[in-house]
Amino acid sequence: MTGVALEPNLSHLISCQGKELSSPYVLICRNYKGDVDMAEIDHFLPLLMTQEEEGLTCPIMSHGNVHFLWIKHTNLYLVATTNKNSNASLVYAFLYKVVEVFTEYFTELEEESIQDNFVVVYELLDELMDFGFPQTTDSKILQEYITQEGTKLEVAKTKVPTTVTNAVSWRSEGIKYKKNEVFIDVIESINLLVNANGSVMSSDIVGTVKLKTMLSGMPELRLGLNDRALFALTGRDKGKTVTMEDVKFHQCVRLSRFESDRTISFIPPDGESELMSYRINTHVKPLIWIESVIEKFSHSRVEIMVKAKGQFKKQSVANNVEVRVPVPSDADSPKFKTSTGHAKYVPEKNLAVWTIKSFPGGKEFLMRASFGLPSVENDEMEGKPPITVNFEIPYFTVSGIQVRYMKIIEKSGYQALPWVRYITQSGDYQLRSNF
Repeated sequence: MTGVALEPNLSHLISCQGKELSSPYVLICRNYKGDVDMAEIDHFLPLLMTQEEEGLTCPIMSHGNVHFLWIKHTNLYLVATTNKNSNASLVYAFLYKVVEVFTEYFTELEEESIQDNFVVVYELLDELMDFGFPQTTDSKILQEYITQEGTKLEVAKTKVPTTVTNAVSWRSEGIKYKKNEVFIDVIESINLLVNANGSVMSSDIVGTVKLKTMLSGMPELRLGLNDRALFALTGRDKGKTVTMEDVKFHQCVRLSRFESDRTISFIPPDGESELMSYRINTHVKPLIWIESVIEKFSHSRVEIMVKAKGQFKKQSVANNVEVRVPVPSDADSPKFKTSTGHAKYVPEKNLAVWTIKSFPGGKEFLMRASFGLPSVENDEMEGKPPITVNFEIPYFTVSGIQVRYMKIIEKSGYQALPWVRYITQSGDYQLRSNF
């Protein structure tokens, strides 16, 4: 986002959700342009409540000629107001960047952290944007000159941080480590929707490559993946390759080099960063398959049977598996029996949650649940929410993406060790049932 211009009429406000939706208040606000009345935020909540009552919640709302673009994070609403035809995608990118920066600073972005650090928040808002134009949005750079510690002004030593002025704005000079290492995490999230008949309606893979860089100096890194386009360019279309779509890089990657010969070349930020993200549009076989049966007895009792099967390699193990099964809203007196793991009733969410710490590939497990129901039949239609599954499988990727090499070049010539880890996890993983 740094250096990209929004329509320069953006007002940025943070509105807090109180204990009840009808009693929020503005915690922090910053009017960058001055052409939107600050009182306009008072119209935001009534519009949101109206839309929620009608079931038509929209990320953009309007009152007169003023538009509200908003996101929700924990107990906060972050709202941008504009009276022009602004670029909505850039506004939302900026709002999510604000959440990322504040989370880096305060660990948790919530009402209390804003109230306890309002001076730092105002300083950050002034640095993140100026007159409607995003400025420095990298938290590592901001932390060099906006700190939560007291500082003593020494005029003779005052200087602008080098990261703001040098060509490599995301990395400071003079970084030194006793042991030079790079940790690479390739994390793939599976989005899956299975209908009640067991057919896969939609599926895709969203991947990210994350780095933890502990390297001295200004190293040049080159990352090689089994990218199908690269292999086609070099005439080596052998072995398993992947086709990546919607590739997005960190600002450190030289895009011209990637576009010409698919080489991922960059000077990395220090510490943790997300190097790139991608999407693979492919048919994904459900890694954890769920079968469910529900029986009602004279409207006084309901029994649920859920079978989970691991449809991945036997050498792999899924960790912290959670199967979330919807139950009737008027259910009570839960009883569970599981072949492994444990199950519990979460009444505030109308869910039975079955947790399995370790789920080997090829294994099948069973959970039975029994609930009491009111004696009076409830004829209201509750809808049929899907079963959702959360899991994480280390040392495994569905797409078959591989880090072929990581070259590290630094003028001092030191040796560095790259470490690679693969993780597959659930994204939006839903299986509809006949409940």
